[in-house]
Parts: sequence; structure tokens; C-alpha cells
Amino acid sequence: MANGVEGSAEFGSVCVVGLGYIGLPTAAFIASKGIKVTGVDVNPQFVDSINRGEVPFVEPGFDSLLKRVVDDGLLVAQSEQVPADAYIVCVPTPFAEGYKVDTKYIDSAADSLAPHLRPGALVVLESTSPPGTTRGMAERLIEKRPDLSLDESQDNAIFVAHCPERVLPGRIMEEMENNDRVIGGLTPKGTELAVALYSTFCTAELHETDATTAEMAKLTENAFRDVNIAFANELSLISDELGINVWELIELANHHPRVNILQPGPGVGGHCIAVDPWFIVSSVPEQARLVRMAREVNDGKPGWVLNKVEEATAGIDNPVVAALGIAFKNDIDDLRESPSLDIARRLAETHPSADVRVVEPNVTELPEVLAQLPNVGKYELEDAVREADIILLLVNHKEFIEFDRAKLGSQTVIDTKGIWG
Repeated sequence: MANGVEGSAEFGSVCVVGLGYIGLPTAAFIASKGIKVTGVDVNPQFVDSINRGEVPFVEPGFDSLLKRVVDDGLLVAQSEQVPADAYIVCVPTPFAEGYKVDTKYIDSAADSLAPHLRPGALVVLESTSPPGTTRGMAERLIEKRPDLSLDESQDNAIFVAHCPERVLPGRIMEEMENNDRVIGGLTPKGTELAVALYSTFCTAELHETDATTAEMAKLTENAFRDVNIAFANELSLISDELGINVWELIELANHHPRVNILQPGPGVGGHCIAVDPWFIVSSVPEQARLVRMAREVNDGKPGWVLNKVEEATAGIDNPVVAALGIAFKNDIDDLRESPSLDIARRLAETHPSADVRVVEPNVTELPEVLAQLPNVGKYELEDAVREADIILLLVNHKEFIEFDRAKLGSQTVIDTKGIWG
């Protein structure tokens, strides 16, 4: 990029900070357009795997793209920062106390890239965060580099923007290029440069706004989903009390031309929907009443599922429970904020005499939170089901949908996804 201020933006080098479920595909898609990309991550296993052209997580169809850009020398992963024309920060934003955002990973990313910034550089925050986080990151960069400026009229200006990710794990190959994006800079030039960067690989519409609105847009999208899932989950509680099949109820209601009720489940997981609405609540707690209530409904669903298991295991001294699925959604290995994982853990901890047999076809090993429990083991589907007293269906993985239910015996089935009943 010449200096990022005059003329059209040309990005000769891009650095993506954080090579997880979003950062690595973003880096690979940019690299696939012939742009030299350096991926930076603190996880040495991820770095080594990526440099071998191997995807360190499950994402259908992504492996061939990654191998191609690595083999072509367009994408290199490492642990150290580098100078670049543009940086994209894709690091986690976990909870702090009171469901507020913990910016420690964003702060660390800013601190590590600050020494390498040059006038005209673009820094984009993709990490989902409350309104004002992008400006806070920008101010931190200037604190570290007082020789630079956020005033776009100055020759020493850098440009900062927010562009929240909008892809669904498991569908990244379809959605990374084809989903619309919301892009908001701290300044008009920041927006312009970020649009130029994302237009290198996004074919969909890029909607321009300011950074604060872009931040809130992502939270709004996920809060909308959360509220609608909460309605479905609350319907499942109501239907259980009334002796109604909630799956039939929703199917019938959805025949109305203006009704589209989502499907209930064991809760809500993932790095977005289970987290982002709390950022709205923590920012404006008096106004976000509906958002808070939806979060409470969805966060409470795992407890309801556990109560169902409690009822089913009453009178069984050493119950064998087959827990089918611990990912947060179907056909991926992503365990972040997974209600299914939480249910399996809580079940094993509160019932030490129970034999909890976890079936998760998308992971090779149980996470430490389960592996450390003496009454939890990882099993193949048929083995777990054959010997179980209780079958707890938590995730609608394709292996579970395709399972021949004629092989079932007298086991009690608790189906939280409605695929076996």
C-alpha cells in the first residue's frame, strides 16, 4: 500500500492475528487472492499444523484451500508479529466479571503489533465486542506509538476499523466470500480502506457505517437469534408441562405464513450467540430487559435437561448414560460455550456413580474438563447406545440422525433435538 492515504489501496501484505475458527479461514481466503499473508498465533500446535497445510479443527471443505495457499507460499503461520500494510485482529473476547467483555486478548494483540505499525497502516478488529472497543484498541495503539496519529489528515496517520465476522462454523467455505459484511471505521478513510481490504475476497455487499454501529450490529444480530431461540426453548418447557409434543407444535405453528419458530435444544452455545447478548446487557442494563431474559432462559435450559436425566435415572443405582454430542452445534468440533459439554460435565460431577459415555464423532479426545473425571469416557456410537440405560441426545450430528433406531432396546431416550421422536 503506497501510504494508505492517497489513491486506491493496494495491500501487498496482510497480517491476521489469531488463527482460530475465523482468523485462519480469513487469512486463507485473502491469501487465495494472491496477497501475501502472515498468520500470527500464540498456540505453537496451531502454527505447526498450519505450516504443514493441515487444518487444526473441523471445517468441511477448508482443508484443500489451506493446503493450496500454504504450498504456494502465500500463507505462513508464526508466533511473532511482522510489519504489514494491514492487520486483522481475530482474537477471543471472553467474559469478565458481570458479563462485561475481557479485552486482554485484544490488548495483547495491539501491544504486539504496535511496534511494527507504519504510517498508512490499517488495523481492523473482527473480534466481537461491545460498542467502543475498537476506539479503545486504537487509543491503546497510539499510547504505544505516540509518533503515530488517528487524525486521517496527518501524514503519520494509521487507520482503524471494525468488521465483525458473519460466518457460521461448518459453513465457512460458503459464507466467507458470499455473506454481506458491515464495515465501520473510526474515520471515513478507515472505512474506505477496510472496504478495499475486504473487497479483495468478499463478493457480497459491504455495508459502510461507523465503528460503534458496526460493533452494535454484530451484537444485535446474535441477540436477535438468541431471543428467538429462547422463545423456542421456553415453548419446550411449556409443552412439557402440558404434555404436548413441542416438535409437532412448532411444525404446526410454522404453517402460518408469517410464523417461523426456531427449534429448541439443550441450550445455546458457540463463541457468539451465547456470549454477545451479554455485552449489550452489560453496556445498557436498564434498557436490555428482553435481551437479558432471553439469555436467562437459554442459560437455564441445561439445568432443565439435567432434571430430566435425574427423573429417568431414579431407582437405578449405577446408571449408564450415553451422552450423544458435546459440540455446540451439529457436524463440527467446536466446543466453545457448549451447553452439551456443560450438561455432560455436570451430570458426571453430580452423579459420581453414573457411567457417562460420551459420543462425539468430531473430536479425537475428550476435553480436559471431561477427561479428568473418572466416570466419563469416550465411546463409539453403537457401543454407547447398546449398553446404556439412558440415551441423552444433545447434538443433531449426521451420525445420530442416520443411526438405525431399530437397534435400540428398552433404553430411555431423552431427545433434546427432536430427531429420534
